[in-house]
Amino acid sequence: MNLKTTIKPIQNYYPDDVAHCYGCGRLNEQGHQIKSYWDGGETVSYFTPKDYHTAIPGYVYGGLLASLIDCHGTGTAALASYRAENREFDSQPPLRFVTASLQVDYLKPTPLGVELELRGKIVEIKGRKVISEITVTANGEITVRGKVVAVQMPESFKSNNTIK
Repeated sequence: MNLKTTIKPIQNYYPDDVAHCYGCGRLNEQGHQIKSYWDGGETVSYFTPKDYHTAIPGYVYGGLLASLIDCHGTGTAALASYRAENREFDSQPPLRFVTASLQVDYLKPTPLGVELELRGKIVEIKGRKVISEITVTANGEITVRGKVVAVQMPESFKSNNTIK
């Protein structure tokens, strides 16, 4: 099954007023626009870095990798919360998460020029908080591991904020 063409990612359901994130916002044309899906009991996302995402020739910039883990972690939190509440993604009120804590461990250099696979596993769901572990794999090897503590976005974040 090709997840990228058979189902919609959770980010497609983010309300317009909170869909501008540089990492995962569908309304941010300059952003990465990563997409997160369920794949059995894990979440998955794919991203192919551009040549300009370089740290040193041939390898991906670590800040990009942290950004991917960050946004896949919040997408994973949303997916897990909808599943835990047995709700459809388009049900109201929408569940949107922000990062409270991000830990990233760089295990080995991540090569440019290949599609990266991000995998998320739920560690804990407790009220408005979801903890997940995210891995980044390149060429079949885990190169980066992260832990994301995501919290449900406060309503105050959603009220008439504009990008300046």
